[in-house]
Amino acid sequence: MKRRICIFIMFFSVCHIYAQLVYHDASKFPLLGKATEATGARYERLPDSLKNISRAPLWNLSRNSAGMAIRFRSNSTTIAAKWETLINFHMNHMTDTGAKGLDLYCLQKNGEWRFVNSGRPGGKTNQATIIANMRPEEREYMLYLPLYDGLVSLSIGVDSLATIDQPLIDYPIRKKPVVFYGTSILQGGCASRPGMAHTNIISRRLNRECINLGFSGNALLDLEVAKVIAEVDASVFVLDFVPNASAEQMKERMEAFYRIIRCKHPATPVIFIEDPIFTHTLYDERIAKEVQRKNDTLKEIFNRLKKENEKNIIFISSKNMLGEDGEATIDGIHFTDLGMMRYADFVCPIIKKAIK
Repeated sequence: MKRRICIFIMFFSVCHIYAQLVYHDASKFPLLGKATEATGARYERLPDSLKNISRAPLWNLSRNSAGMAIRFRSNSTTIAAKWETLINFHMNHMTDTGAKGLDLYCLQKNGEWRFVNSGRPGGKTNQATIIANMRPEEREYMLYLPLYDGLVSLSIGVDSLATIDQPLIDYPIRKKPVVFYGTSILQGGCASRPGMAHTNIISRRLNRECINLGFSGNALLDLEVAKVIAEVDASVFVLDFVPNASAEQMKERMEAFYRIIRCKHPATPVIFIEDPIFTHTLYDERIAKEVQRKNDTLKEIFNRLKKENEKNIIFISSKNMLGEDGEATIDGIHFTDLGMMRYADFVCPIIKKAIK
């Protein structure tokens, strides 16, 4: 009887020790998804030098951590997180988990990433146990950061007796990332959680780092953004700005934007993507005409570049991108998780083929 009591006490003590969480500053671990390290704060996307140059809405959006992820390794039975958001952002058509929450994935033995669980936010300052009661074995993790808010701070919690270290496996591959430039949809609107933004889906499928330069309502072909993009030694550049840029802005800036990138990367594939055929264009005639006009303008400029003997440029038509059932958006425009998956299904094979 005494022996049983002793074993129970020992078991309880070990469990109690493991239950004590120790938090580690996430700045100790690799951060994926940045185009430049010259930012004013770690979880920002544009260089600090543009603070007083870029348009204010563009600059403010660049402080969102869309597409970024922390890579680490741990043998903890529990993974938790503490984080403070920049502005405690909220929208009426996107979940708070997608806008300002966290999303944990684990690398499987077959090299594929598996969703574990989300860190759901409660406000500006947050603390959440993402997963518990695991076997204490070493695993490789990727923690996606908020899509529509920024971070002031982030810490990862593990058992007090567990280890948390740098990743041993170079997945996603960081050499020659894929760079995406685009709109609110590309930034992640309106994925239910960060891992479901289509750039993050594509990154996992390719097992290659993707850089998300999506700026909600502000993909207006600002030339200083093209200069930031051009500094990345990318495998492919994906330009998906048409939902924001007007036909007039495309005529004025599209070629200049492209030339800035092409000048630094004469042989790297550049992909241009049409405006999606939004689900409500079946009914809203004004929007339908606007989408058609912008897509016609994109194709006209693209064809002119082809006639000028531009190499390694690819045009993706949006026909059937979102399916035929009208279920891929939340508001006629911004993608649900279904829309994000359909976009990834549509675009990912083309990007994979373009990567050399």
